[in-house]
Amino acid sequence: MSNPLLINAAELLIRPGSERIYVLRPSVSELGVTDDARFADDTVVQVNLRLEALTDGIVVDGRVAVDWVGTCRRCLAATCGTTDSEIHEFYQQHVTNPDSFEIVDDQVDLGAMVREVVLLDAPTTPLCRPDCAGLCPICGVDRNA
Repeated sequence: MSNPLLINAAELLIRPGSERIYVLRPSVSELGVTDDARFADDTVVQVNLRLEALTDGIVVDGRVAVDWVGTCRRCLAATCGTTDSEIHEFYQQHVTNPDSFEIVDDQVDLGAMVREVVLLDAPTTPLCRPDCAGLCPICGVDRNA
C-alpha cells in the first residue's frame, strides 16, 4: 500500500523560498489509527498544508480536520463532532532541532505528524454540549431533558 502522505520534496529543497500547497484526504486506517471508539475505518482526514522551503529545511503550515464519534462523559448520550487543528511543523534533512521531523531521501513523510494530531486532538472523553447537565445521581434520569 502506498503512503498518501509521502511528499517528494527534492524540488523544494533545491529552491529555498519556494512553496507548494497540498490538499490530501487519507482515511484514518491509512494513517494506522485503529481507535474504533472514536473513528470508523473509512473516516477521512482533511489535510490542507503549505510547504515552504528554507535553506535548512521545510516549514509545514496548515490545518488537519477529522470527524469523531463518542459517548458524552456526563449523560452517556451518543455524540460526534469535528476536530480542526492548526499545524506548524519543521522538517530537516540533518536534524539539528529536536522538535523537527526528518526528511529521508528527499521525502517528507507527513503521516506521523498527521496521525499524532488526529490522536491527540480528537477528544477521548467528549461532551454532547458544553453545558451538559449529566445524569441525576439519585434516579439516573438525563437532566438535559
